[in-house]
Parts: sequence; structure tokens; C-alpha cells
Amino acid sequence: MQIYLDYSATTPPRPEAIQAMQKALTQQWGNPSSLHEWGQRAATALELARMQVASLINALPESIIFTSGGTEADNLAIMGIARLYPKPQHMIISSVEHSAVAEPTRQLEQWGWEITRLPVDKLGRIHPLDLQESLRSNTVLISIIYGQSEVGTLQPIEALGKIARDRNIMFHTDAVQVAGKLQVDVQKLPVDLLSVSSHKLYGPQGAGALYVRPGVELVPMLGGGGQELKLRSGTQALPAIVGFGVAAELALQEIDVETARLIGLRDRLFDRLAHVPSLVPTGDRYYRLPHHVSFCIVSPDGYTGGVTGKTLVRQLNLAGIGISSGSACSSGKLTPSPILLAMGYSKTMAVGGIRLSLGRETTESDIDWTASAIEQILDRLMPKVALSRR
Repeated sequence: MQIYLDYSATTPPRPEAIQAMQKALTQQWGNPSSLHEWGQRAATALELARMQVASLINALPESIIFTSGGTEADNLAIMGIARLYPKPQHMIISSVEHSAVAEPTRQLEQWGWEITRLPVDKLGRIHPLDLQESLRSNTVLISIIYGQSEVGTLQPIEALGKIARDRNIMFHTDAVQVAGKLQVDVQKLPVDLLSVSSHKLYGPQGAGALYVRPGVELVPMLGGGGQELKLRSGTQALPAIVGFGVAAELALQEIDVETARLIGLRDRLFDRLAHVPSLVPTGDRYYRLPHHVSFCIVSPDGYTGGVTGKTLVRQLNLAGIGISSGSACSSGKLTPSPILLAMGYSKTMAVGGIRLSLGRETTESDIDWTASAIEQILDRLMPKVALSRR
């Protein structure tokens, strides 16, 4: 049995997206900037995809800037604002940002920018008052992740964005894990910039988009031919973008039914593993991504016997089940998850994080089989903990 439960990492492209990509490769392969028939066929396909992606978040098509993915979209938002200013200013991010935001802001810090990293509570949530108190006269951008990819917690983006808008400060959110899973409406949400990614919603890898609210000014990172409203030069990767558009359109059509189904499966997995003493749920159970389940591996006495999140990932892989862990391995040493550390977990627990993310192909039997496999593996790897509950 093969069970894939790592949909937050990437999703398999939908057949409809692949079919659209094949058409782009064989019939719409012209340069969208060319004025002849071949170029115009490509341009038509490009603008259809722009409308499809825009509809996913209820945006105007001209506010969608195609990129190579969520990482580039985040970087364009951060650096596009920063490069407007000849002197370093102040930015605010959360302490649980994806590296696509954390790294460019760290680079800005090296260039003299002041970066405030807002704390989160034990569930990974930001308190709006902390944002309010962190504002300065030279704050030019606030970037807060919408749905945290490692622990699943959703941030109060509407409240945070309102604080920014009331002070006329630019607000960006990384919605890569949210778009296509929950309804996103940029006409109601007080955001100026919002990042999405194709391969998180059953489109191909290599395409993403940044929503730029009309009137918002950015400085491009790439110099060149001025494609994408002069904000992202380079001939567009049309097949990937076309697949992205189809996937976005289908995600919007199915979002209400699929979100409810995923929430049911998510809660079933949490409930099936609730009695396992070596698993502690992480993140917020209520304000949570619909497809996301996460735990820390821990022993009641604090001793795990060297069992980490990576250990369980490898063991489940041998059983034909794909999940992920939050810790990283560098030079042979396991690095604790910075997200879990920011949430107040110890270093021991922060190397024990695991994530199971569900998707279109996930079934109840997949959930039940996976829960049983995890329980059996942990009983074998941590026999003292297993005995303690018998």
C-alpha cells in the first residue's frame, strides 16, 4: 500500500492541468510578447490563466503577476518594497515565517534594515496587540504568513491587515498553504500583496503568482524585457502557468466540498492518535489549515531514546507512507525546527516534529491505516512509553 500524506510539500498535477500543459507545448508554444499569430495564441492562453488565478482569490486579472513559484512571489513582495527606499527602514514579520520570507528579511537586516519578529503563543498564533505595539514611524511593510506550513496554524490576517491599513502600512501575506484550501477574497481582506503557488493546489511546479493591489508600487528584482507589467521580466513559462490556471479554476469550483471533506479526515486522524502518549499535537486545532495534522514525538519523562521526526519519516516510508518532519539535518547533526522553538518547545521536542498533510486522494482507510502504522512503530521504537499505557 502506498499512502501519500505530504500534500503541503507538493501535490500531484491534476490530469486536466497536464492536458492543458500539453496543449500549450504543442499548440501555444509562441512567445506571448510576439504580435504574430503564434505569439497571440500564447498570449491568449496566458491571459486566460491570469483570469483563472485571479478568480481563485477574487482579484482583478491585472493585479496577478506570474512568478516561478511562491518563493519568488514572497521575495518580490519583500524586496520590491525594500528597494523603494534609498535608506534602510523597518519591517515586521512573524517568528514563524516560511524561509522564503525569513531569509530575504535576514538579508535586509545585514544591509541595515530593522526587522521585528513578532512572537507567537504556544499554538503558533500572533496577538494583534503585539503587532500594534511593534509599529514605528518608519515601518514600511508587514509580512505575516497566512497558514503555517509546519504546524498548520492560521493567523488572524483580517485583524492584522486592518491594523496595517489603518496606519497606511503595506501588508503582505504568504497564502501558499491557504489558496485553494480556504476561500480567499482580496476585495474583503485588507492585504496589499499576497503570494500563491501552483504546485500546492494540483498545478505543476515552477509557477506561482503575487497579487499586487492596484496602486501598490514595487521595484522589480529582474531587469529585462518588462513582462508582467514590468514587475517580472523574462518570457513567461507558459505551459506551467496554463496548468496553474486550470488547477486554480478547479480548486475554486470544488473548494467548499473538498475543504469540508479534508477537515473531517484531519480531525479523524487527530482523534485516532489522541491516545498515543508519545505524540503531542502542535498548532491550533481550531484556527487551522483544513488538510494539516502535526505532532511532536516526546516521552513523558523527556527521554525519547533518540527517536526524532526524521526517524518516524524514515520508518513510515519503509511502510509505504509519505509524511514530513520539521527539523533539518546539517553536517550530520539534526537542527531543531525554528518554528517549534519560536512556539516555546524545547530543543528535544523541536527535533521531534512531524507533519501529515492530506489531499484529494486521501481516504478514511488511508487515515486509519496510517494511524495504526504510527502507533505500532512508536510502540516498537519507544517500548517504555508503550508499556506505560498498558
